[in-house]
Amino acid sequence: MFSKKKKDNNEDPIVENKTEEQVTEQTADETASAETETIELSAEDKLKEENAALNDKYLRLFAEFDNYKRRTQKERQELLQTAGKDVIISLLPVLDDFDRANKAIESATDINPIREGISLVHNKLKSVLGQKGLKEMESVNTAFDTDNHEAITKIPAPNEELKGKVIDELEKGYTLNDKVIRFAKVVVGS
Repeated sequence: MFSKKKKDNNEDPIVENKTEEQVTEQTADETASAETETIELSAEDKLKEENAALNDKYLRLFAEFDNYKRRTQKERQELLQTAGKDVIISLLPVLDDFDRANKAIESATDINPIREGISLVHNKLKSVLGQKGLKEMESVNTAFDTDNHEAITKIPAPNEELKGKVIDELEKGYTLNDKVIRFAKVVVGS
């Protein structure tokens, strides 16, 4: 009844079935434990990724806040430097009038006391505005620069050296703390 193959195997079929069942149970246990480990690892990895994302978000927020602080500090500093800009701009016509009065007085003959008084007021006003950061731009005989000058007209240059340069200044230009607050109105040689 038994075939030669089974006799050659020297194994009992019942024992052989037990071994297969044990192997099947072991593989099922290993698979279950591997799945549990992957679930645990993925949860751990998930927490690590979440932690990394939160750290990244925190660093970006901190950097953004730091940039905001620097920007507001810079704006505050610029505001303090140009706080009196409107007042100074409103005083510039007065300064121009003093300049014109000084020119008119130079041609007059009997007005020495008036000349001295106007000169004193003019110098005092210039020094006060200078202390606040106001500076005159030197324009005559300099190259025409659209960042500092406003060309009112062009005239033929008296010589080749004055081509493209400022020949005459109709109104002085001013800077307040190295920022142009009024362009110089000039005549340019062509």
